[in-house]
Amino acid sequence: MQTLDLVVAELGKTRDNLKDAVANLTDKPLPPGGKPVLDELVRRAREEGVHDLDYGPDPYDKAPVEPLDEGTAGIGALLALSSVAAVGLAIAAVVIGLNAIFHTSSG
Repeated sequence: MQTLDLVVAELGKTRDNLKDAVANLTDKPLPPGGKPVLDELVRRAREEGVHDLDYGPDPYDKAPVEPLDEGTAGIGALLALSSVAAVGLAIAAVVIGLNAIFHTSSG
């Protein structure tokens, strides 16, 4: 059972490609009696034609980066400028408010 656990873990890393999983396991020590189990698994997979599956690129991998066009860059620049202006106005409002509080005469 431990051998099959190792195989399943390697299958997760190789996207269900048994050929690559077994190749990765050749460098690792197998549990006692694991080699015959592994050989039988490979033999059965070859008989069924599922020994060397290829599902293509990983769909959960990062998407390719698209080039940035001028319109998108312009929108990004306008959003950045408006954010800086909003923060500047907020800081000015706080400074004016604190100035008004500290310079009012009580009485």
